[in-house]
Formats: sequence, C-alpha cells, structure tokens
Amino acid sequence: MKHNFKELLVWKKSIDLVKSVYQLTTSLPSEEKFGLISQMNRSSVSIPSNIAEGSGRTSDKEFLHFLNIAISSSYELETQLIISNEIFGLEIDYVLIQISEVQKMILGLKRNLENKL
Repeated sequence: MKHNFKELLVWKKSIDLVKSVYQLTTSLPSEEKFGLISQMNRSSVSIPSNIAEGSGRTSDKEFLHFLNIAISSSYELETQLIISNEIFGLEIDYVLIQISEVQKMILGLKRNLENKL
C-alpha cells in the first residue's frame, strides 16, 4: 500500500528538522566541515528521505523497514547534537525538541503499520 509522503505530518516535521540542523551547523567551526557538520546534515536528511522512500514501497512491511532506518538516523543525529553541545557548547535544546517530536511520530506510524500486519 503506497502512502503519499508529502501528506504525512511526520515527513513535514522532519523537513523542518533538516532546516534547523542546517542552520545550527553553520555555527560550528569551519574545520568541522567534513566532520560533525557533514555527519549531522547527512543524518538529518536521512530521516525524511527514508520516510519518503518507504512510503513509495508496495507493502507496509517494506515501509516499516525504512521507518526503522529513519528512526535510527534520528538517534544518530541526536547523539551528534549532544557531542556538538559537549565540545562546542552548541545550543541544541530547540532541535532536540524537534527530534523528540519526530521520533514519537515515527514510532506511532510504525505502531499503526505493525497493527495492520
């Protein structure tokens, strides 16, 4: 069953998260361009990308697989933000709130799909 990812609130919220992460990483030192900046940007982009890719699959089981990747990317991003805060004092509270919201939404969507299987 295909889902229109552009209509999914979790996809929209994860796009907002990407924008926040890209804005936040501009305040990191330029020597982190190929380190934390690149990692955090890639992790954030992975979240809506996997939601979108999974939504185009033909089964809910396949969609679940991509939601698992998306949630894993969110945990990776959360860890990278905490590291950035610890090392560079980056203010991450707002983005952590966004991540938590996206994580809850992904887990809720997973639960709904699992209940249909």
